[in-house]
Amino acid sequence: MSYVTDFPAAAPQEAVAHFAHRLSVETDCAEQFARRHIPGALHMPRAAINAQSMAQWPTGTLFVVYCAGPHCNGADRAALTLSRLGLPVKIMLGGITGWADEGFAFAGEDE
Repeated sequence: MSYVTDFPAAAPQEAVAHFAHRLSVETDCAEQFARRHIPGALHMPRAAINAQSMAQWPTGTLFVVYCAGPHCNGADRAALTLSRLGLPVKIMLGGITGWADEGFAFAGEDE
């Protein structure tokens, strides 16, 4: 069981409206970076997210996006792109900062 799936992802059109609104009133201090990542996560720059690149995942895959932390909106931008492609998506609140605050390891740290 996963808390991520306790609540269904919003319909793509609802997610588009939500993320577009957030991006209309927020900005961030840096773009995404590949320095550290959550185990099992794949670093995919937002510019690489398109219909062709996303076709490699099975239909119905739930995408969870994150960025540097609360001061970053890279995850919102990625979520908006994925929503516009009609894909289910959620943002991991807190991003890398939140992950670290919880004491969770990053890829490569405990391997």
